[in-house]
Amino acid sequence: MSNTIYIGYYFKVEPLQPATEILIAELGYAGFESFVETETGVTAYIQKEEWHKEILQNIYVLTSNEFKISYTFDEIEQVNWNSEWEKNFNPIIVDNLCSVRAPFHEKPDTKYDIIIEPKMSFGTGHHETTHMMIQHIIANDFKGKSVLDMGCGTAVLAILAEMKGANPIDAIDIDNWCYLNSIENAERNNCKNISVYEGDASLIENKTYDTIIANINRNILLNDIKTYANCLNPKGSLFLSGFYKTDINSIEEACNKNGLTLKNKLNRNNWVALHFEI
Repeated sequence: MSNTIYIGYYFKVEPLQPATEILIAELGYAGFESFVETETGVTAYIQKEEWHKEILQNIYVLTSNEFKISYTFDEIEQVNWNSEWEKNFNPIIVDNLCSVRAPFHEKPDTKYDIIIEPKMSFGTGHHETTHMMIQHIIANDFKGKSVLDMGCGTAVLAILAEMKGANPIDAIDIDNWCYLNSIENAERNNCKNISVYEGDASLIENKTYDTIIANINRNILLNDIKTYANCLNPKGSLFLSGFYKTDINSIEEACNKNGLTLKNKLNRNNWVALHFEI
C-alpha cells in the first residue's frame, strides 16, 4: 500500500453533530475508505483510482440548510494510517459496562474490555451506531447463541458477543481491510469462536443463526433483510443500525413483510438501532 496515491478531503462542519456522523456515513457509501474526525470537522481519504470529479454529487448533507459544510482537497502520496488514528482514536465507554480502546490506552474498570486497532476499518467515525449496538448486546442474552455480525468492520460487536457467551460466531465484511482487521482484533482479544469471512450476504444463504447483527447502511439493509429473516432460527433476533430516525418506517416495513416484529428501539443524535424478533 506504500505506493498507493490518495485524495484527501478536509471538511469544516458547523455544527459538528450530527452533521459529521451523517457526512462520514454518506462518504463511506460513496467510496471513501478512511476518516479522521478533527476539532473542526472530518478528514476523509479515497484512493485516487476510485476518485472522480463527481464523487460528492450524491452527498446530500452538503446541500442541507441545517449545516454549513466547506472543504478543500489535495493529492497525498502516502498516509501513515496508524499514526492518524492513534492521534484521534479515543476510548469508548458504554454505560460504564463496556470499553472499546486501543492497546496504548489505560485499562478501564469495565466488565467488558475490548481492545482494537481500527487502522483503515471503520472504528472512529461511527460511535453512535456502535454505541447503541453495544447497548443492545449488553441488554440481551447471548449465552450459547449462534451469531452473525454482518458488515463487521473492526469486529467489535462479534468480540462482545463472544464475551457474552455466544458460540459460534460468523463475522463478515465485504471490505478486505475490514476482513483482515477483524481477524487481527479477534486474535488480540483471545476470541476462540469467531470465524471471519470476506464477502456479502450471499455467504449466509445456506446458514442459520439465533442472532444476526447488522450495522451497515439503509440501502444495504433494505436489500438484505429478506436474507437475514430466512437465516434466523425460530424466535431469533435481528439487530439493525447504520441509519437515521427518518428511515425507521421503511426498515420496519421491510422487516414486517418478512415476519419480523420490532421489540426495542434506541436512538442517539438522529441515529437509530432497532431490535426485531422473528
